[in-house]
Amino acid sequence: MSFAALRPHLKPTISLAYPVVLSQLGHVLVNVCDSVMVGQTGKVPLAAVSLGVSVNTMVMVMGMGLSMAITPLVAAADGQRDVRQLGRLLGSGVWLCAVAGLVLGATGLLIAPLLKYLGQPAEVVALAAPWIRVIFLSLLPLMVFQGFRQFAEGLGLTRQAMYLSIMANVVNAGLCYLLIFGHFGAPQMGMMGSAWATVAARILMALLMGAYVLRAARLQPYRTAVPSWFRPDWTTLRRLMGLGTPIGVQMMFEMGAFSFSAIMIGWLGATSLAAHQIAINVASVTYMAASGIAAAATIRVGNLRGLNDAFGARQAGLAAYLLAFLFMATMGLLLVAARFYIPHFYNHDPAVVAQAATLLLIAAAFQVSDGLQVVGLGALRGLEDVKVPSVVALLAYWVVALPLGYTLGFVFEMGNVGVWLGLLLGLTLVAGVLLWRFRQHSTVVAAPPAVLAGN
Repeated sequence: MSFAALRPHLKPTISLAYPVVLSQLGHVLVNVCDSVMVGQTGKVPLAAVSLGVSVNTMVMVMGMGLSMAITPLVAAADGQRDVRQLGRLLGSGVWLCAVAGLVLGATGLLIAPLLKYLGQPAEVVALAAPWIRVIFLSLLPLMVFQGFRQFAEGLGLTRQAMYLSIMANVVNAGLCYLLIFGHFGAPQMGMMGSAWATVAARILMALLMGAYVLRAARLQPYRTAVPSWFRPDWTTLRRLMGLGTPIGVQMMFEMGAFSFSAIMIGWLGATSLAAHQIAINVASVTYMAASGIAAAATIRVGNLRGLNDAFGARQAGLAAYLLAFLFMATMGLLLVAARFYIPHFYNHDPAVVAQAATLLLIAAAFQVSDGLQVVGLGALRGLEDVKVPSVVALLAYWVVALPLGYTLGFVFEMGNVGVWLGLLLGLTLVAGVLLWRFRQHSTVVAAPPAVLAGN
């Protein structure tokens, strides 16, 4: 596909993507802020946050996946100008997210006592368990935020979530500073302060995003079309769950692989786990930026599919691929250049810094693969193709990447480097298969308009 054919899709994709990129970064920067500040208190608290984030992520992404079903369906209905369907999606989507948030949040109480069976250092488990109980409380407001946000983004309204994410990060950083270190008369709570700061920031995000959707004049027709806020439209709910469950499962397989890799690295001790947290924290920043491009791909592909423009949907997806490639290649080069400097923002232990620098080199190597696989997922969601990517994620991460990582890390005694090399292979496999899948699934039956005119 020529660059000239993709050029008309680049600007609208960028316009949609950059607010989503900043909004997505808002989610991960909460963890970055927590890790940077907690890391100043020692490598054991930093390792405990790594374990807690890993466990929380495995559960959280299931809910995030459910919420992501809202966007392509809203984009398609918006392309068809179906106001009644948009109303059903708004009411049922928020209802589904709120219920999911309650269920997922309650699992924190069940998971925390099980940490001692994961083979982690005892001092790490002692700090991580109470942190998990608190951080899971933030899943309900986070899911409510997601319900309103994904609806707005499906309509192409991406800036509001961006502004709220930026504001929430400022609030989170300020509360972390106060509560972790006990400044200005606040209680000195250590790493627990970061958990309570996250809860407060996410409650604020949910309230303000909900207020925007429920009060904005431009969204009034869709609010009026909501059948009920307390009882979903069951046909719409089944469609959301049918699309969202495979997305959540795929995300759980992917993020679960990274979370389980943290558990394996925890068997090597607190130093290796702290180094892993630094590297995965940095890699998650670039990943979430690429996932913003993926969200734009979902919106563009879904909207053009709703307009029955199959050729345009394919071009939009390929344009997103190009943007992700350019962005992630640049990020890879930056990580190579800064790998010895970045760890010092988190912790000054020489062993932690040295290991983190090595892992950042591997992270640089998988930047392009990571970006292409997440954009592939976004483009395929726009086509409502979600089941095959779940199978691909299961096989690539759990059948190939993790066993290989364990073999390299523990049998060949390569440590955390071996585990990360397994993840590198898994990401590369997924990226290649999803690119092939999108090219096959978006094959245009009819020739593009210019070709037809030429005939």
